[in-house]
Amino acid sequence: MYNLINLKMNKEIRAKNIERCREQGIVLPTFKQMVDPTKTPESIKKALSGMGLWDVHSENLFRINWKNEGVEKGGSFGDVNYIEVPKAITGTKARIMALVGKWFPTGVHKVGATYSCLAPALVTGNFDAVNQQAVWPSTGNYCRGGAYNSALLGCESIAILPEEMSQERFNWLKSIAGEIIATPGCESNVKEIFDKCHELNDTRGNSIVIFNQFDQFENYLWHYTVTGAAMIEVFEKLGIKAENVRGYVASTGSAGTLAAGDRLKNAYPNIKIAAGEALQCPTLLRNGFGGHRIEGIGDKHVPWIHNVKNTDMIIASDDEDCLDVYRLFNEPSGIEYLKGLGLTEKEIDDLALYGISGIGNVLQAIKMAKYYEMDEDDVIFTVLTDSSVMYTSRLAEQKEQKGEFTAMDAAKVHAASLLHQGIDNVQELGYYDRLRVHNLKYYTWVEQQGKTYEEINAQWYDRSYWKNLQEMADKIDELIIEFNNEVGLLK
Repeated sequence: MYNLINLKMNKEIRAKNIERCREQGIVLPTFKQMVDPTKTPESIKKALSGMGLWDVHSENLFRINWKNEGVEKGGSFGDVNYIEVPKAITGTKARIMALVGKWFPTGVHKVGATYSCLAPALVTGNFDAVNQQAVWPSTGNYCRGGAYNSALLGCESIAILPEEMSQERFNWLKSIAGEIIATPGCESNVKEIFDKCHELNDTRGNSIVIFNQFDQFENYLWHYTVTGAAMIEVFEKLGIKAENVRGYVASTGSAGTLAAGDRLKNAYPNIKIAAGEALQCPTLLRNGFGGHRIEGIGDKHVPWIHNVKNTDMIIASDDEDCLDVYRLFNEPSGIEYLKGLGLTEKEIDDLALYGISGIGNVLQAIKMAKYYEMDEDDVIFTVLTDSSVMYTSRLAEQKEQKGEFTAMDAAKVHAASLLHQGIDNVQELGYYDRLRVHNLKYYTWVEQQGKTYEEINAQWYDRSYWKNLQEMADKIDELIIEFNNEVGLLK
């Protein structure tokens, strides 16, 4: 059995972490509390009632869930935050639904994955909150969440992200991260991020711990446990029949969000899971490479934590479509055009919930719906990982490059980028197609990053490999509860 998540105890460092949490008044949420935040201790609920969603207070760790009330300050817990994308926008018969990431602390869902990486390391003593820096290698949102959680937990952090990411990300990180490292290139330059991690390991040694989202199974486990549960709750609340739960679409990225598909497939065996990527860098689709502008989804490798054997389809989106739809949803002429289609006031307000990568996910869901000729009763789920506020500088850039966005532009974008999405750049995967994609892991992870030949084969052939991982949340919860008890703040 492989040690997918390190839960071996370092009692000396664990004791220091307990003392640090006691001094700073820190209580850690469990996976069960992130699935059902009504289980949050009453004293913390009271503190949250007057606290801003992005405030750097440790109580905001309990807002790492899909059920926060959609307000900037205060607010309680309610139903799962999701929207149904209007059919006037998608042009599909099928219903496309999306979880909403805006109402997480920092405005991105990656804050969940980073917490699930950091918390087990704290409660086992595999990370020293006093003497070590937490390193968050990222293509955008992951380092954002990691730096924020580090601040909440009183840890020093290093954020690593490509230099061509949006200015909004860098501006906010300057206020929260201990150190920011910009690596060469754009969204798809992941190897440069890995190279920087090796350099830090060589030069800083034991003073840092690197939480690499692309091989950190805690990332997978958070989405499997928390994101997957949120989607199932929506299906059950709406009374959607199992045979109509047809699809789940998520960008490949670090493959963390894709893990929710594994949870859905366990509950709905006939569901199709699609991995999305940018057409300008079709790594899974065509073993290709390149640069693209769909921020936050990574490329040019297959993440170690991607359970490829469960992936049914690859869909590539044109980044130009994503940027054009972003303008449609945010420019005054675009909003007026969409009002003319009959969108409700709430649906217009909801346009602010779509970031560029979320738009990519929706475009890929449209392709899936058309590929499988889904009808009115069928449902596809996807994720809006962040919101429009993360990319406002891109509007100015697009205006400078292309000029004003007019009513005519709005009509063109709606027709070309949304209604006329086709089944091009889509591949349905058979057994050996999946194996081809899985085998691409070898070049990054075995040859470059030190994984073993035995484990890459175990990921494919050992049926217990992923199952054992999926069952680890309860064990981690036990460790968190024991840690909190020793901190003693809830007595």
